[in-house]
Amino acid sequence: MHYYQFNIGDYVSHTRHLSPIEDIAYRRLLDAYYLSERPLNSGLTSVARQIGMREHEEEVGLVLQEFFVLGEDGWTSNRADKEIAHYKSKIEQASKAGKASAERRSSARSTDVQPTNNQEPITNNHKPIVEKKQRGSRLPTDFELPNDWIVFCNQERPDLQPYKVFDNFKDYWMSAPKGTKLDWSATWRNWVRSQKADKQNELSKTGKINQTVQSGLTRGLIGGLHNVKLLGN
Repeated sequence: MHYYQFNIGDYVSHTRHLSPIEDIAYRRLLDAYYLSERPLNSGLTSVARQIGMREHEEEVGLVLQEFFVLGEDGWTSNRADKEIAHYKSKIEQASKAGKASAERRSSARSTDVQPTNNQEPITNNHKPIVEKKQRGSRLPTDFELPNDWIVFCNQERPDLQPYKVFDNFKDYWMSAPKGTKLDWSATWRNWVRSQKADKQNELSKTGKINQTVQSGLTRGLIGGLHNVKLLGN
C-alpha cells in the first residue's frame, strides 16, 4: 500500500510532545507498516535497522510503545490494519466493477444485428448512405476516476499510480483547445499505455520510505498506546 490519508492538524496536536528524532521515527514506522502491510518485527534493533535509525533505538522504542501494540506477530496498529483492509476492499470492488462492465460491453456487442446473405444488393438507383457525424464531448469538470479505469491501469501498467495519471489526464484534456472525444474510455486506455514508467515506483522500498519522510507532512495516521486512531476521526 503506497498511499494513506494524512491530517496535518490531528498529527500536530497528537505529536507535539515528540522530539524531532521521535517524530521522524514515527513517520518512518508508519510508512514501513503500510508498505509491508504486516506487523513490524518485535525486536527493537531489527525495527530500528529496518527504518534506518539504528543509532536511535531508544527513540524508536518510545514511539513503538506509545503508538503501536506488541503482539505475538510483532508490533501492530489496529487502525492501520483497518485502513489496509478498507483499501483492499476498494480494489476488489473496483476489479469486480471492471469485470462486470467488460461483460456488459461484450454482451452488447454479441446482440448487434449482423447483415445476412439475404440482404438485397445495393444498385445504382440506391442513394448513398450518409452517416451522421457524431459530435464528441468534452471531459466534465466534475468527472471522477471510474473504478474500471483504475482496474485497467493497475492491470495494464502496474508501474503507474492511477490517481496521479488521472490528474495529469484530466488537466491536459480540460485545457486542450480541441479536447472533445467520442469515447473517453478509449482515450484513457491509450493515455495509460503511452505513459512513461513512474520513477517513483521504481525506487527501492527503503528509498520510498526515506523519500516519504523528506517530502514533508503529506500523509499519516495517529493513535494512542492501546487505541490507535485514524487521523481526522
